[in-house]
Amino acid sequence: MPQGPAKAGLVSATGQPLGPHYKWIALSNTTLGILMATINSSIVMIALPDIFRGIKLNPLTSGNSPYFLWLLMGYMVVTAVLVVSLGRIGDMYGRVRMYTLGFAIFTIFSILLSITWGTGSGAALYLIAMRIFQGVGGALLWANSSAILTDAFPSNQRGLALGTNMVAAIAGSFIGLVLGGLLGPLSWHLVFLVSVPFGIFGTVWAYIKLHDTGLRRPSRIDWWGNLFFAVGLIALLVGITYGILPYGTETMGWTNPWVLGALIGGALMLGVFVWVETKVDQPMFRIPLFRIRAFAAGNAAGLFAALARGGLMFILIIWLQGIWLPRHGYSFAQTPLWAGIYLLPLTVGFLVAGPLAGILSDRYGSRTFATLGVVGSAVIFGLFQLLPADFNYLLFAALLFAYGLSSGLFASPNQAGIMNSLPPEQRGAGAGMAATFQNSAMVLSIGIFFTLIIIGLSGTLPHALYHGLVAQGVPSAYASRVAHLPAVGSLFAAFLGYNPIGTLLGPVLPHLSHAKAAYLTGRAFFPQLISPPFMTGLRAAFDFAIAACVLAAVASILRGGKYVHEDQPTPVGGAAASRRPPTIGASPRPATEPGSSAARFEDGAP
Repeated sequence: MPQGPAKAGLVSATGQPLGPHYKWIALSNTTLGILMATINSSIVMIALPDIFRGIKLNPLTSGNSPYFLWLLMGYMVVTAVLVVSLGRIGDMYGRVRMYTLGFAIFTIFSILLSITWGTGSGAALYLIAMRIFQGVGGALLWANSSAILTDAFPSNQRGLALGTNMVAAIAGSFIGLVLGGLLGPLSWHLVFLVSVPFGIFGTVWAYIKLHDTGLRRPSRIDWWGNLFFAVGLIALLVGITYGILPYGTETMGWTNPWVLGALIGGALMLGVFVWVETKVDQPMFRIPLFRIRAFAAGNAAGLFAALARGGLMFILIIWLQGIWLPRHGYSFAQTPLWAGIYLLPLTVGFLVAGPLAGILSDRYGSRTFATLGVVGSAVIFGLFQLLPADFNYLLFAALLFAYGLSSGLFASPNQAGIMNSLPPEQRGAGAGMAATFQNSAMVLSIGIFFTLIIIGLSGTLPHALYHGLVAQGVPSAYASRVAHLPAVGSLFAAFLGYNPIGTLLGPVLPHLSHAKAAYLTGRAFFPQLISPPFMTGLRAAFDFAIAACVLAAVASILRGGKYVHEDQPTPVGGAAASRRPPTIGASPRPATEPGSSAARFEDGAP
């Protein structure tokens, strides 16, 4: 195996020798941090029914939909917006310092979330606010963990290190589903409290054991760049979030002037951000980094892969909770837990492929493995389309496992390729930009997947629901009113593990026979009714995912051969270099002067 620059002599910023085992300390601590952050994201997703029952608020009431959306997506929006800024601050003031602060902030707001008091909309607003501040801690963890690992590991082991971190991120998102299903019914407070012991331990461990080893350059905060970036991205992501909700007589809000204004205004603000970053002396993010082909292509591939993957978890949960599990004897109250359990093969596949792909990419480069990974994902999405609504679980589990393998084959090498391409002093900001692309794409993907499913439901569900209700004795006028309610309500109900029929027919049920009322509110009527229109939307969503994977594969191919940007060590007795490092975007060549920055190529130049 080719050897990268030696890290045996790694020292802290204060000159303290750290020893050969420091890199494993850095890996274990950052893995714990990322695992905790991702578990917390998905644990809330699956425990939302218990949380809303605990604060005595019905999330399916039209006026309460924003509470549901912000509890679901607010954390992701905050982390997407802040990771670049916080990564840049880590470059300036110390990545370990910012990372440890993130652990502490995350833990403090986990405690505050677990002691929520009150009920109704006030409690919901409190939870949303605490989740937003908790997202600040999560963003600090995300923004600095990859940079800390890149500083600590030699280039020939970064794929393994970053791959392990990526495995923790993906595994955490599915472990959270199971934990939420287990803890939520016991007490919804436990959903937030479970993070606290790990947060306290991780904060103390990071403070004592982690040390800054990366290159830091004193600079000023780019206030204008931060402002335009934050305003633009917040507007864009909020517009996507509210585009899912009904507007007037429309089933969705994409024609809402406020949504359109947020989307257009957000895009304009991000354009201004790019212009500002090319004009200021010390930008928040160096736009010329995108001249590095390995960095630009890796981020493009990650963006498209996240677009394909982001909404998938939500759609699979709806498929299981709203259709498959009830049709196989599970009550709607049981479906959140079992949906998490039945999705575990995906996590197993990722656990198998992620570290292995990282090790292989250390030796052979990222391009081959990342490209094969997204091509495999496209094929698997096509196979998912062949499944009926009431599928054979063994086939479903096999596809989940295969998708986990393909995702792991892509994620680890792609992240290693991105981080290897960055100059040492830009690793925090670069890692933050990569996380922003992926987290923003996740939010956008959720919006796209939900939109395609709602379009599928809106086309045929009203007609099917009307005739199904009338056939069971529901008065025609009432059945018509229920059938023409926005389809998003049925989608949210399926996602939350609720049977919406009981809520929708509340005033009518006492006037129906016991047998008909039991059938309407049982496990068969709603799943059978929603299956055909849901599958129409689902297949459109998978078509979109296939197209996104193809674009990710093209971007991955264009990254070029293995490319490593390194800091050349100063030889003993040598003088520091007087010349500047090679210009970013120029054809880099190995530095010959001590102390200079070098870009090292293997397996061909990009």
